[in-house]
Amino acid sequence: MNVRTLVNKLNLKVVSGEKGLNNEITGGYVSDLLSDVMGNAEQGQAWITLQVHKNIMAIASLKELACIILVKGLHPNSETLEQSNEEGIPILSTELETFEIAGQLYGELQS
Repeated sequence: MNVRTLVNKLNLKVVSGEKGLNNEITGGYVSDLLSDVMGNAEQGQAWITLQVHKNIMAIASLKELACIILVKGLHPNSETLEQSNEEGIPILSTELETFEIAGQLYGELQS
């Protein structure tokens, strides 16, 4: 499944990084601890977090993640948006809590 399909299925808002909407999603990873994501996330995963600062883009780029999903209606700062657009790694947003969106992502990836 690509990011664009996930956006439509889970009613996510595309905040930035539109040129990466065709990135393929191979799985999901949930963590708010950057060192955990850096050490354990795998290429192509969708990362669910509440972090909004520019360091999330450094991790997403390093790990070649498909996208970042921000929970609770959170929005990234301008530096993060700029880097997302440059890197082509979409930042998506949902009003849902982490538990809810993680369950929905898991369900979509299993179908």
